[in-house]
Amino acid sequence: MKRPILVLITVFVLFTMLLSACASAATSTVENTQEPTTAPTEPPAPTDTPEMVEPTNTPVAAPAETSLLPVVDPAAVKGDFSSAGSSTVFPLDEAIQTLFESEGYTGQHAIASVGTGGGFERFCKTGETDLANASRKIKDGELENCKAINRDPIGFQVGIDAIAVVVSSENDFITDVTKEELAKIFSKDAELWSDIRPEWPSEQILRFIPGTDSGTFDYFVEAIMNPVYVVDAEADAGKGEEAHLNMSNKQASEDDNVLVQGIEGSPYAIGYFGFAYYLNNEGSLTPVAINSVIPSAETAESGEYALSRPLFIYSDANIMKSKPQVAEYINFFLTRVNEVLSEVGYFPVSEATMQATQQAWLDAMK
Repeated sequence: MKRPILVLITVFVLFTMLLSACASAATSTVENTQEPTTAPTEPPAPTDTPEMVEPTNTPVAAPAETSLLPVVDPAAVKGDFSSAGSSTVFPLDEAIQTLFESEGYTGQHAIASVGTGGGFERFCKTGETDLANASRKIKDGELENCKAINRDPIGFQVGIDAIAVVVSSENDFITDVTKEELAKIFSKDAELWSDIRPEWPSEQILRFIPGTDSGTFDYFVEAIMNPVYVVDAEADAGKGEEAHLNMSNKQASEDDNVLVQGIEGSPYAIGYFGFAYYLNNEGSLTPVAINSVIPSAETAESGEYALSRPLFIYSDANIMKSKPQVAEYINFFLTRVNEVLSEVGYFPVSEATMQATQQAWLDAMK
C-alpha cells in the first residue's frame, strides 16, 4: 500500500510543477505582446512629417522681406528737397509724400507738375531740383545737359502706367479703334469723325492732348503717330509729331484736369492722359479700346495694351550722398510704392525690375 501512495504523491508534485511552468510562460507571453503598444511612441511616426514641410512655404508668404534696402524711419529724416516733372508721376509722388509725412517726416518736399521735359530741364539744365519725375526714359540731349552741370542721372523705375484714350460718357459711337485709326484721329489728316469711319457722325473731332513738355505726349507720338507717319527713320524724322501738332480743333495742356474737363464737355471730344486721371473721372469718361484691348493691370503688365509705359524718378549719386534726405526718400519710395500704386491707378513693376532698381540705389550710395 505504501508504494502506490508514494507514486501518486510523486505524480501530483510533477503535475503541480508543470502547471506552474505553463503559467509562468503564459505571463511572459502577455508581457511581450504588450510592449509593442508603447514602443512606437519613442521614435517620431511618419505621419508627423508635415511639421518639416511647413518652413518651405513661409518665404512665399512674405514678399515684403525681399527688399534689398535698409529700413527708413521718416521721423529721423531731416532737411528739405524738391522734385519736378511728369504730371503722370505727380499723383504718385504726392501719395508717397503723404505716407512719408504720416510716419514722421517734418521737412519740406516741394513737388511741381511741369511735364517730363520740364522736369528734366530743371534737373539737368538749371540744376534747381533734387529729383526729376518722368514717364519716359531720359533723352540723349537731356543726359548731355545733366553732364554739363556734373550730374549723372540715375533712373529708378517705380511703376507702370497705361495711357488711357477716352471720350465723354455721352459718346455713343466709338468703343474700339485700331492703332492706325487712332493715329488718324489725332492727326491733320482728319477733320470729321466720318473721315475715320463713314458710319460715324459728320461732326468735327475735338482733340484734347497733353503739352509738348509732357512725357505722355512724347510716348503717344512714339507709340501711335510714328509707326504710321515715319516710314524712313531719316527722311521722315519728326513727321509723326508734325502730323499730331498740326491737327485742327486741338487744345493742349500740361494740366490733365483741363483735358478731363474739355473731354467731358462734348460727345465729339476725345483725348488721352495717364490712366489714373481716367479712374478719377470714370463716371463721366469712357475708355476707348485699342485693337480690342482695354487698359487694365493685366494688359499693362503683359504689354498687350498698346499704350503702357514705365514710370521713373531720377536723381544723382552726389545729390543722394550730400543730401541724405533725398536718398532716404528714394529708399522709402522704392520700398513702399506698391502700397499706394493701386490707389493712384498705376501698376507695380515685376519683382526682378524692383530688385534691379533697389540695387541701383545701393550702388549709388557706395
